[in-house]
Amino acid sequence: MGFWSIGVLWVLLGFNWAFDKVAKMELDAAEEESAPEVHVPAEIDWKMLDKSKFFVLGAALFSGVSATLYPAVVLKTRQQVAQCHVSCIKTAFSVIKGEGFRALYRGFGTSLMGTIPARALYMATLEITKSNVGTTATVRLGLAEPTAATIANAAAGLSAAMAAQLVWTPVDVVSQRLMVQGGADSPRQYTNGVDAFRKILRNDGPRGLYRGFGISILTYAPSNAVWWASYSVTQRLVWGGIGYYLCKKDVDDRSETTSAGNEMRPDWKTVMAVQGVSAAMAGGMSALITMPLDTIKTRLQVLDGDENGRRGPTVMQTVRNLVKEGGWMACYRGLGPRWASMSMSATTMITTYEFLKRLSTKNQEVLT
Repeated sequence: MGFWSIGVLWVLLGFNWAFDKVAKMELDAAEEESAPEVHVPAEIDWKMLDKSKFFVLGAALFSGVSATLYPAVVLKTRQQVAQCHVSCIKTAFSVIKGEGFRALYRGFGTSLMGTIPARALYMATLEITKSNVGTTATVRLGLAEPTAATIANAAAGLSAAMAAQLVWTPVDVVSQRLMVQGGADSPRQYTNGVDAFRKILRNDGPRGLYRGFGISILTYAPSNAVWWASYSVTQRLVWGGIGYYLCKKDVDDRSETTSAGNEMRPDWKTVMAVQGVSAAMAGGMSALITMPLDTIKTRLQVLDGDENGRRGPTVMQTVRNLVKEGGWMACYRGLGPRWASMSMSATTMITTYEFLKRLSTKNQEVLT
């Protein structure tokens, strides 16, 4: 699956190259006809950010995003560890009826406490890598700016995911144990996150907290690379299509143009709409590509060994169990909630993230 994700990344780069060629031809034709041009907002890099404001505001904004999307993560996890296929709606009603609405937020405190440092590490690695790789690809390698941006986004997503998993994996192990307990297949074993942490550490040692770390890297690192590369490409496509007509409509409605007379500057609503649509498209693609690995990872992190002290199931045993339970499609259990969660998360995350970067910019004049 990791190789498949890398293959998709190469397809995206090739598609981006082809798009650049088509865009150049359209630009030449547009210049002959004096067609208006959309002014795309400039990219905000790491050096332009007020770091203290960036991390403090980021912790607050992304905590709210996590709280909104957490129930979908719980439902996805419940479906993945179930012994048979149950629809998302039935799972939701079963959880609420049997355990109460609070069960949809079981483990949220633990997840939030770990998400804040993990997100800070993720954002710092992302921006530093994106800035450095983008500069190298453009200046030293002489690549075109759109191609360099796609490569920089892919490299940044890959490195950020790998760095963040150092914190996220133990948080996932603990929070997912809390998510599934109380159901028909998993009686309550832990009173809270601290209790779960202590028991896992006592029974399995530090390795227990990093169960599924390797497959988490294989899941999230290529997924993030594909997501950020897809976002770079889809954003350009949307700006070239939908963004153009939205901007044209805005200008026609206001009867306004820039001093150049043939350039249109989108307002903040248009910018957020384009970013949101691009992020949702990229998120859906990443969810579909990495779903089987996510299902295997979740089972590895949730299922314990037996009472004789033997370790939990291996990757191959987990795959065999899934296929035995429902064929290869069992690897896609929870796809609906994960697709919805990743698409909504991508949309809210990228709009929040871009908004955060604009708020944290040292010199606000560069945004115009």
